[in-house]
Amino acid sequence: MIEPMLEGTGCAMQEPFALQVLGPDMQPEFPDKCIVIIEPTNFCRDGMYVFAEVEGVRWFRQYRRDADNREWLIALDPTFPQIEVTQLEWKVLGVIIQRNIRRNIKHYDYAGVEDSSFSAQPAINALDITGT
Repeated sequence: MIEPMLEGTGCAMQEPFALQVLGPDMQPEFPDKCIVIIEPTNFCRDGMYVFAEVEGVRWFRQYRRDADNREWLIALDPTFPQIEVTQLEWKVLGVIIQRNIRRNIKHYDYAGVEDSSFSAQPAINALDITGT
């Protein structure tokens, strides 16, 4: 049996894969050129960092749901626009589970993430294993 592949990556869809962040959209948490590890899934909750496809365009953003149940993909750098996806064709391709900045690794644990009211603060627990 051949596993389905994530188009253009050479990775099986059930295996975690790495991508390099290009641009300042997700700074300061994810600076330009850092590496993120993505766990493929089609599910996300408020506060998760996601790799998503919106009307054919792929984005790395934080997923947020506001008090009116509108869904958003948010750049951490406030100079970039928020993308409301409530009425758009979109899907989650995976969630970010690890960040690597020059061998300084940080893991993201979404076990305690609950749907909450919309805010700019991430609702996740992160474990910095570098000791910095």
